[in-house]
Amino acid sequence: MYQNDAEDTTIYKVVVNHEEQYSVWPSDRENPNGWKDVGKNGLKQECLDYIKEVWTDMRPLSLRKKMEETSENI
Repeated sequence: MYQNDAEDTTIYKVVVNHEEQYSVWPSDRENPNGWKDVGKNGLKQECLDYIKEVWTDMRPLSLRKKMEETSENI
């Protein structure tokens, strides 16, 4: 584990799960169960910057859908 991310030269990948939640994962490892690649690889900060750009609604997909259904029925 690196004490300073500036020392970390590990290449990461961005992964997403079925709830459209994002995470970073070392690119040389298999994805955790239930997660798939989104096609973005790079240093940790590059991946985190990408996630910040694309993950604009932190709510899980199932919650967003439920809230949408509820608002349509009101």
